[in-house]
Amino acid sequence: MHLSVDPDSFFRNMNKTALLIVDMQNDFVHPDAELATSHGMDIIPGISTLAAACRNRGFPVIYTREMHRPGYEDFGIEGHFEPIHCVEGTTGADIVEGLEPAPQDHIILSKRRYDSFFGTELDTLLRCLGIENIIVTGVCTDICVISTVYHARNLDYRCYVVSDAVDGTSAERHDAALLCMSHVWGYVGDSRHVASQFNLDLDRELVTTP
Repeated sequence: MHLSVDPDSFFRNMNKTALLIVDMQNDFVHPDAELATSHGMDIIPGISTLAAACRNRGFPVIYTREMHRPGYEDFGIEGHFEPIHCVEGTTGADIVEGLEPAPQDHIILSKRRYDSFFGTELDTLLRCLGIENIIVTGVCTDICVISTVYHARNLDYRCYVVSDAVDGTSAERHDAALLCMSHVWGYVGDSRHVASQFNLDLDRELVTTP
């Protein structure tokens, strides 16, 4: 059974929308990083264009940054699955070049777990901004992105996952995560459709963005 989501009825008030950029950090994206996704660098231009269009539209742009203490005491069982990464004060924890936040953007720091809501101020920030819809981009589709979307759904946020602006730990897991999220958790579509849905002028940004 697959329950499809009608975006026209699902996203009720387009003006109550924010763009979320999940963990586009050197340790997850840069080709030299041990945990780099296969196409993390490839999605940078698309996310950058989408972010510029959202700023122009008046939508808040929010970045998350996974961060761990230098003593590693907050890694927990994550250390059993992955090598040490995104340590505070290291370049691996920095936002990747080409996606630098604008002065008006918001950054969620001290994200210690995959879920961008867990132990962070993300929910408080979204509610204070009056946000109802979240356009979701970033990495990894099958880890932090899906964890965040699941929590957002349980908080009644309406998520649009941009299929060509996220990347997973493998093509198979990426596709599987998108399929799972499209079933009762939110809407999955590409950047051209999200632009049409939320009245974003991507073509203008492609012309004016260096």
